[in-house]
Amino acid sequence: MAGSDPVTGADAGPDANLDPLEIERFERLAQRWWDPDGDFRPLHDINPARLEFIAARAGLRGRTVLDVGCGGGLLAEAMARRGARVTGIDAGETALEVARRHAREHGAAVTYERITAEELAAREPGAFDVVTCLELLEHVPDPASLVGACAALARPEGHVIFSTINRTARAWLFAVVGAERVLRLLPHGTHDYGRFLRPSELDRAARATDLELAETAGMRYDPFTRRCRLGGRPDVNYLAWYRRPREP
Repeated sequence: MAGSDPVTGADAGPDANLDPLEIERFERLAQRWWDPDGDFRPLHDINPARLEFIAARAGLRGRTVLDVGCGGGLLAEAMARRGARVTGIDAGETALEVARRHAREHGAAVTYERITAEELAAREPGAFDVVTCLELLEHVPDPASLVGACAALARPEGHVIFSTINRTARAWLFAVVGAERVLRLLPHGTHDYGRFLRPSELDRAARATDLELAETAGMRYDPFTRRCRLGGRPDVNYLAWYRRPREP
């Protein structure tokens, strides 16, 4: 399970910070995004807790929100229904087609675009009140580049919220062995332990972009009851809430 520090801090560029194998894997599953008992079942189960965390810390009604790595739109639609003006971006066109179709069929006002966070940050810096980047950092080659892009996309005094998986033995046991190999809640190969991020590593990347940490919260998911609660140690899944400081 030993691995080197996954936070490189290198300037990977928008195209370099994509993993074609990861994109292909999620594109194959894209038509199942909205099946609550399918391959994305854990995301359906934890989505209410994630939504409440974001709403309580950053607010949603009337906010301009960007969901980075939106996939099929589970979180993006939920935030839109709370009154936010939501844009969702992703690297997978099939997932975005699923997201657009579901939004049309259910009357959700979400704008979707196939673009990387780095590209959007170059085009629209400081454009969003709230930037969410959930369950994506562990799937890109250079998480520091993605953290920097998310920071650049938030306006001064805006909010940036990440969720990812800690690189601990407990996380390997629960997120890889338990979820993928034993309970088969996720397709085998969904996670690479070497890409998991310790909170200290995420915070180092965030501080390099001048983001200020407001809160880190552990996230506990029970696959048997299908309930998720926040709190406790961030030794497996965790959320991190950052603020972009006011400009001098």
